[in-house]
Amino acid sequence: MTAPSLRVQPRVWIGLVIWVGYIVVVFAIQKSTGIPYDTWGDSAGNLFFGAGLSLIVATILLAITTSLLGWWGPAIHEAQRSRHTWPIFVPILVAVAAVLNLAGTDWSAYSGAFLGASLVLLLVGFTEEIVHRGLLLTALRSRFAEVWVWLLSSALFAVMHFVNVLLGAPFAGTVSQVGTAFLMGTALYILRRVTGSLIWAMVLHGVWDFSVFAAGVGTPSGVSVIANLLYLLVGIVGVAIVWVVIRGVDERTPALGSASLQ
Repeated sequence: MTAPSLRVQPRVWIGLVIWVGYIVVVFAIQKSTGIPYDTWGDSAGNLFFGAGLSLIVATILLAITTSLLGWWGPAIHEAQRSRHTWPIFVPILVAVAAVLNLAGTDWSAYSGAFLGASLVLLLVGFTEEIVHRGLLLTALRSRFAEVWVWLLSSALFAVMHFVNVLLGAPFAGTVSQVGTAFLMGTALYILRRVTGSLIWAMVLHGVWDFSVFAAGVGTPSGVSVIANLLYLLVGIVGVAIVWVVIRGVDERTPALGSASLQ
């Protein structure tokens, strides 16, 4: 099924502007609240205004941007799925790790308001995925071979997390977060390539981030240690086998005026 052509021809610089713009908008809103990064989990208000508000604004702006560019098709759908489906075990095991986090969560520490504020964090699945493995990926495909598309989109996704230092996060912990974010980015890229859609990556991303936050509330559980270890090991395996879903692929962004899936 064909859909209206792209309104704006994808270019690498457009993707980079969107990436920078997203970081600036989210950082500016979060910084303006005056709520330090390491206190977001102290109350429902801190969580909503410290993180949730910026995600709501970013979601609206990104939806508008994607519509104006006419990039929904290539940002959400693959023209051709990976010929090999077995690498799907990588994101599946990430989902298992998320379930373990949720199973080990101290739900008694959650109030109704805090749970509601926490659920807003699910929006990160849309915002960070549409930016990195959606719009940025589309832009990178206008110029680079697919191996570079995976590497650059995953690397920029990881580097984005350094902004947390400016919000009050400890540097050492952020460096570790950046490393694991690259692994997560690879797992989500594999999920997009195998399923042919960014939607599943959005869902997994949102659930994973929510599970990590939830596991840190109240009394810590040993189950979370197992979940994080599984996540780390699976992420490393994902980097080792990502070439399987890249090999032989031609996902170059269609030229302006050609039809694209939407």
